[in-house]
Amino acid sequence: MTRISLFDGSDRDRPGLAAGLMAVSLFVLGLQDGLVRLAGAETSLWQFQLMRSAGNLCFLLVLARAVWGTLPRRPQKFWAVTVRSVLLLITALFFFGGLPQVTLAQMGAGLYTYPIFVTILSGVLLGENVGIRRIGAVLAGATGALLILQPGSEDFSWIKVLPVGAGFSYACMVIVTRRFCRQESPVTLATGVALAYFTASTLGLAVLSAFPPSEAIQQTVPYIARAWLPLTGLLVGTAVVCSMLNVLANLGLTMAYQNAESSWLAPIDYCYLIFATLWGLVLFGDFPDGLSLLGMALIAGAGAFTAWRERQLGRTAVKPSAR
Repeated sequence: MTRISLFDGSDRDRPGLAAGLMAVSLFVLGLQDGLVRLAGAETSLWQFQLMRSAGNLCFLLVLARAVWGTLPRRPQKFWAVTVRSVLLLITALFFFGGLPQVTLAQMGAGLYTYPIFVTILSGVLLGENVGIRRIGAVLAGATGALLILQPGSEDFSWIKVLPVGAGFSYACMVIVTRRFCRQESPVTLATGVALAYFTASTLGLAVLSAFPPSEAIQQTVPYIARAWLPLTGLLVGTAVVCSMLNVLANLGLTMAYQNAESSWLAPIDYCYLIFATLWGLVLFGDFPDGLSLLGMALIAGAGAFTAWRERQLGRTAVKPSAR
């Protein structure tokens, strides 16, 4: 039987195990993101992330100590884990910043533009040769994003572009993780992310409490412009559930990408768009229109083709997760 450890990296690929971890983790993440959006009207990003990250730290420390008898290991590359954690924090700001105006499906579609940015960054920063086929995939993905955003329509708002910013920062995180963090413990990586969220949320609440934004800004982007709101039992309970789901999903995704090439997992990764649409329908009654569904298909197809092309060219693609 194949054994894996939450406290060790991976030095070989286990594609079957990785695929199963990926599918389950994405389903859990879709539920978690739906619950965050559901609680959005009663809280702020800073307040909710403070509670969720505190819960994450508690769960990670208790889990590590009680089950494995040890604390999370120190990072092998402190700077890389720090950069990765900050990039995921920026991803969360863009991903959740448009609540409640942006639907769960739109959030997911914006995030999954990241293969477009991975391709661009690979050419610009890493000097990789970006051929005509990869350029075509980028254009197809960009077209898909435009179909979802629908600029020029009555429903369009610049706020709907925020998840695309999440896609860019996530792409940067992908490159850092695969190149510099493969040998890190999944628990260490998850702990680093939780610490970054807790620190940033504390600072955000302090700044917004001391210097509250204008009423106009709070109405435009309420989720990121508000500070501390009155606590309710339902809100605390939601934060606790989200903490548990987030820890499980982050560990699963990190382990998946440490045990298989991203070209193998890319088609499964896009199942998140299906799960986000499903949870959006179940929790909010939202369902994308025909153009948005076509846009999602173009984004998923472009990303999967890019990963397949990387494998055909014999490259090792770069892409683990956790948010």
